[in-house]
Amino acid sequence: MIHTTHSIRVRYGETDPMKYVYYGNYAEYFEVARVELFRSLGISYNEIEKRGIFLPVSEYKIKYLKPALYDQLLEIHTYIRKIPGVKIEFDYKIYNEDKIKITEASTTLFFLDAQNNKISRCPSFLMELIEKHWKI
Repeated sequence: MIHTTHSIRVRYGETDPMKYVYYGNYAEYFEVARVELFRSLGISYNEIEKRGIFLPVSEYKIKYLKPALYDQLLEIHTYIRKIPGVKIEFDYKIYNEDKIKITEASTTLFFLDAQNNKISRCPSFLMELIEKHWKI
């Protein structure tokens, strides 16, 4: 398993009139968390793309437990629980400043070869980084 944590402070423009985070903004929070997870492995998302691999999202599930509010500092825990094949799955848990879990989510992305636009297995350069950081 790989686990990282990233913090985001809720900005005013991300909220609705009740000062709750607008539901559509969670997808962006999870994207930031995924990018930071890759960075923690030693590779940027930009570098993955430069090496000819795109990672489109094929599935997104979310469960809202409590609202995230304007100006709260959120802690996003991101997990890879399975070694990737042609897809890579991420799980997320968001906690508020009081350490209360407020959201659970998951995304599934697949590896797409940018040259031929075909699904491929996890590239070796990325698999090596994942295996290097894998914890049981």
